[in-house]
Amino acid sequence: MSGWIVLLALVGLSLAALRLLGARGAMLQICAAALMFGAAGYAVQGRPGLSGASPRARIDTGTMLLTDARHAFFGSFSAEESWMRFSEGLARAGKSKDAVGILTNAVKRYPGSAHLWIGLGNALVEHGHGLTPPAELAYRRAAELTPGEPAAPFFYGLALARSGDPDAALAIWRDVLARAPAKAGWRPLVEGGIAALSNPVTPAR
Repeated sequence: MSGWIVLLALVGLSLAALRLLGARGAMLQICAAALMFGAAGYAVQGRPGLSGASPRARIDTGTMLLTDARHAFFGSFSAEESWMRFSEGLARAGKSKDAVGILTNAVKRYPGSAHLWIGLGNALVEHGHGLTPPAELAYRRAAELTPGEPAAPFFYGLALARSGDPDAALAIWRDVLARAPAKAGWRPLVEGGIAALSNPVTPAR
C-alpha cells in the first residue's frame, strides 16, 4: 500500500514542479498524460505494493523529482548547484554511495550551507532506500541553519513519505503550507504533495 501512496505522491509533486517551471495548457496535459502512462505501466509490471520493488526504479524517479523540488526552493543557479548535480547524476547512475560521498565532502567544506545538508539527507535516503539516522541528522542540521524556512521540513517530509510514513509527512507539509506566504513560488509543490498523499488510490484486485 505504501508503494502506491509514494508513487502517487511522486506523480503529484512532479506535476506541481512542472507547473512551477512554466508548463501550462496543452503542454501540462501532455506531461500529465506521460506521467500517468508511466505510473500505469509501473502498476502493471512494477507491482508497487510489494516491498521488493526495484530499488533502481525508485532512485531514477526520486532523483528527477528531487532536482525539480530543489530548484523550486533554491533556484537553478545557486552556488551549490554543481555539487548537487554531480551527486544526483551519480544517484541516477545507481552509484548512491558515491553520491553520498560527494555531499559528505561538500558539507565538510561548507558546513553552513543548508542546501548542501538537505542534499546530503536526500542522498542518504536514496542510498538507504528510506530514512536513516544519518539522513535525519542531515535534515535536522539544515533546519537548525535556517530556522523557520520551509525547505528542510519539506524534504524531511518527502523522505518520510518515501519511507512509508505518509501521515507524518502530511503533518509536516500541512504545517509548512500554513506558514507559506500566499505568493510563495514553492507553494504549489507543497499543495501537490499534500493532495497526492491525502487521496491515495487503492488498486483494483
